[in-house]
Amino acid sequence: MTSSSERALRALRHVRDRSRVFLGSGAAVPIALGEALTERARSLSGVEARHILTLGEAPWADASLEGHLRVNSFFVGANVRRAVHEGRADASPVFLSEIPELFRRERPADVALVQVSPPDARGHTTLGVSIDVVRAAVDGARVVVAEVNAQMPKTYGAGIVPFSLFADHIEVDRELPTWSPPDPSETERSIGAHVASLVRDGDTLQLGIGTIPNAVLAALANHKDLGVHTEMFSDGVVDLVERGVINGTRKSYHRGRIVTSFVMGTKRVYDFVDGNPLVEFHESDWTNNPSIIARHEGMIAINSALSIDLGGQVCADSIDGRVYSGVGGQVDFVRGAKAAQRGRSVIALPSTAKGGTCSRIVATLAAGSSVTTSRNDVHYVATEFGIENLHGLTLRERALALLRLAHPTFRDDLAREARDRGILTAHDHR
Repeated sequence: MTSSSERALRALRHVRDRSRVFLGSGAAVPIALGEALTERARSLSGVEARHILTLGEAPWADASLEGHLRVNSFFVGANVRRAVHEGRADASPVFLSEIPELFRRERPADVALVQVSPPDARGHTTLGVSIDVVRAAVDGARVVVAEVNAQMPKTYGAGIVPFSLFADHIEVDRELPTWSPPDPSETERSIGAHVASLVRDGDTLQLGIGTIPNAVLAALANHKDLGVHTEMFSDGVVDLVERGVINGTRKSYHRGRIVTSFVMGTKRVYDFVDGNPLVEFHESDWTNNPSIIARHEGMIAINSALSIDLGGQVCADSIDGRVYSGVGGQVDFVRGAKAAQRGRSVIALPSTAKGGTCSRIVATLAAGSSVTTSRNDVHYVATEFGIENLHGLTLRERALALLRLAHPTFRDDLAREARDRGILTAHDHR
């Protein structure tokens, strides 16, 4: 064992049997402390490791830790998905806007493990690229242990923490884990163009994660004076800032600022936020609070889905009835955007999955699938075949609108199922 890993293991002395341990989020996951937690837990029992999405490996979810350490994920990423599916880990469905209160007061951690930037001359560190639920976990935890990374960006907003708060710390010097989606396909570029057609100059954007949000951003290159209020952003936003498209000059709230709770992407986006006062990081109970979102005139929320039924029910966090990700902030922003003056919300998805062999627009959601966003909340839906507004439509009208967005290969079968269920008549969709 190296001296640095020995130091990390000593810092984990605060973790005991049945401790509730929080791990930092996204690209700010404290890798060295997480590895030390894995080793420490082997001599303990009943330890809980809770977190939202984290990048990189998750050794704390290894099968050999069963009985010693159990993951509780509030957004299931690829690194813990197998453990959840095998019943060795838990998934907790909670709106991202509500997790901070849970971590701060209702179910605080015994020990919070976080990654921070080096302290400044005043003895202050920052939580860097992930404030989201981390700030609340720090505020609520009995003990906080820090991984001080020389390469963690210093960020503005709600993530400033006095170094004196930490019961212990270790020092590392390593690059943050990166995330980069593949280039958008022709299908995704078509979806991006349809969604971009709804965006007006001066609007404020929220975009989720993935290739479709990036395709939307690429389609906005000729827009003007856009703003950003979002739970997260990635490299695509940097492109539009550098082009002068995103400047926030017409935002009705936090004018001139990009507001987010975390960033995740390549080193480029981490360098962009480092010491950049243009970007303000806030907790997710602020960024995702529907009443805060609604203060932005021209707010447009753009989110994706795994499937949507002919009534408009959106499933964004499960596949074939098994947990795939989490509810995140989709519902928060759908509701906040709808309440904003001139606000709009869009659910964007390809019409098919699995190489075109199955339709994402379905007659009914698969057994066991969760409804992420109810049909009552859904307004615009976009696929590569166009964009439709479902708000105020009858179930029959919704089914016809969604059939127009479905891939032609599946339209007849979907219409037949809708007729069998009495949603469409014998004369509809001929």
